Amino acid sequence: MWFPNRSQLSAKLLLIMITNKTSFLALIGNPVSHSLSPIMQNAAIQYLGLDLIYLAIPCKNEDLEIVVNSLKKMNCKGLNITIPFKQKVFDICSEISPVAKKVKAINTLKLTVDKDWIGTNTDIDGFIYPLKKLNLVKKSSLILGSGGAARSVIQGLIELKLSKITVISRKKKSLDEIITNFKNDINIQGLLSTNSKIDNLIKEADLIINTTPVGMMDTKNDVDIPFGESFWNSINSKTIVYDLIYNPSPTPFLKFCNKKGCMTIDGTQMLIAQGAKSLSYWTNGLEVPFEVMHDALKKYL
Repeated sequence: MWFPNRSQLSAKLLLIMITNKTSFLALIGNPVSHSLSPIMQNAAIQYLGLDLIYLAIPCKNEDLEIVVNSLKKMNCKGLNITIPFKQKVFDICSEISPVAKKVKAINTLKLTVDKDWIGTNTDIDGFIYPLKKLNLVKKSSLILGSGGAARSVIQGLIELKLSKITVISRKKKSLDEIITNFKNDINIQGLLSTNSKIDNLIKEADLIINTTPVGMMDTKNDVDIPFGESFWNSINSKTIVYDLIYNPSPTPFLKFCNKKGCMTIDGTQMLIAQGAKSLSYWTNGLEVPFEVMHDALKKYL
């Protein structure tokens, strides 16, 4: 059976969807060339018959404010925000949802009729989507990384009623900040990646989540597994390992953990679930077809 390649599919979508009244949605981040969000979002948009198109726009750190504010003056209806801007867009928003304030991370912006940005976070819903069917109540978890994605993960684990969270990071400042932010909500501790306690924690963990970009397509890292292979010598085959990265699928980290006998989850379901939640938010509550988005991604994963 023949399937169009990415450029052919994109051309087909453009031909079908763009009119002189077409509005657009966009992903803003750096990098974004690896992103499959345009594929799944445009599939859902086409299925729903909306006069919209979804684009990926790379943006340098120093250009974020001018790019996002310039889009207000165009026919833009909303934005997804990804690495490294989930905390930096706070100053651009005139209104921020309670959940985004709590996790101090924004991944979705919606433009009001007054041309102001409202910021919210759909990553939490996306993150817990593949975990709902698992019994994680009173379980313990390790989170790798202390950035914006880690904050959403912590909030999701609180909702899933885990008993203990340990955050592992190389960055002391962001680690201290994230622990302070959540210490009244759950039993949480932060450890630098050089801490000698980590081996035992890895061995005992029920769930490990990678929120770092290590292993992501189109990123340049000295290693392709968070903290290097030797860091994971004590991992238990009963541990569930969840990598928020979806491209490549599976990541080098998940391949490594799979060989150790672990149950592994990549970021595909999270990507779709958070994207569907964002599209519903932009379209005032439309029911967005998860399976249509999933089927569109199958050709690229």
